[in-house]
Amino acid sequence: MPFDFDTPIDRRGTASLKWDFCERVHGVSGVIPMWVADMDLAAPPVVVKALRARAAHPVYGYPMVPASFWQAAAGWFKRRQGWDVNPSWMTLAPGVVPALNLCVEAFTRPGDKIVIQTPVYHPFYSAIELNGRRIVRNPLRWDGRRFVMDLEGGEAWRDPRTRMLILCSPHNPVGRVWTREELIALEAACAARDLVVIADEIHGDLILPGHAFTPYATISPAAAARTVTLAAPSKTFNVAGLGTALAIASEARLKDLFDARIQSAGLNVNSVFGLAACEAAYAGGDAWLDALLSYLDGNAAFAERFAADRLPRLGFIRPEGTYLGLLDCRALGLSQMELNDLFLKTARVYFDPGTKFGEELRGFQRINIGCPRAQLREALERVAGAVAGRSRP
Repeated sequence: MPFDFDTPIDRRGTASLKWDFCERVHGVSGVIPMWVADMDLAAPPVVVKALRARAAHPVYGYPMVPASFWQAAAGWFKRRQGWDVNPSWMTLAPGVVPALNLCVEAFTRPGDKIVIQTPVYHPFYSAIELNGRRIVRNPLRWDGRRFVMDLEGGEAWRDPRTRMLILCSPHNPVGRVWTREELIALEAACAARDLVVIADEIHGDLILPGHAFTPYATISPAAAARTVTLAAPSKTFNVAGLGTALAIASEARLKDLFDARIQSAGLNVNSVFGLAACEAAYAGGDAWLDALLSYLDGNAAFAERFAADRLPRLGFIRPEGTYLGLLDCRALGLSQMELNDLFLKTARVYFDPGTKFGEELRGFQRINIGCPRAQLREALERVAGAVAGRSRP
């Protein structure tokens, strides 16, 4: 069936973080928000139907997790990623970020060191530092075409207090879909130091045409034995507000430690609506996702062409996965604050500043292309106008 990704949906005044934040916090109205990673696209009809059906029952008490939920999730990973996940490996969590914090607590001790590949999703930093652990930066390297891993860890990797690596796959914000060969090389580095790997694969279903996703735990049995994978329907199906995620560990010791943290934190009560939405998406969301990926690829191509034609001083780094691209604004010669002001206050477009993810992206802006194409066009037109206006004497 056809799916409509072009019709705008008005989200203003719905307590939407994405749409109401700028006016409430920055005092700037009329802004097109192209920042936080949720899409301005309706959830799949199969999800909306499931939520309406569940809402029609007027009692919303404590839910049990039906066997059909685990079957739907396992079926999804098998169909979409070629990964045979035993339902017994899975644990529900209220979100990937809470699960990430629980993993830090479960598998490391205060003072331990944790490797992250910067620039990276900003909650990685807080999950480490706010839990009393120490960050080991392993910066990605720009090879002139895309960001690549640089696995030279130096003394910090060999320090016995370095216990964990948190992998972002696909990578947010640089949009890389790591190849199997890259992940094999990473696994060799982690195995040599016996690091636990927490694989944040929340964007693992958002793989654009021409690229292939490899779940880290499928690299080898040895990799699986040291890996906890975090996944969720939230980005894929635009249901982040429903707070349902999965932690997947085939190694019983890791799963038991994670489950114990879930219990001790009192996070073992699940969302009635999250369960309904997640099961419906995993059981019947394939056709919608296929259509979405084609649409997002079209948006990426449009942004790339627009930047080449109308923003010659800015570069657009097209994502291989996710719906998050990067605008390279370094040629404008502006400080990060000046750059932010140019876009927010002059163009009335709100991006995520690159430094939110690490100093490696100073002079960059992250742009969310998960929206109707007309919205993307209008945002880029505003940017072009602001940049041209600044260039005029």
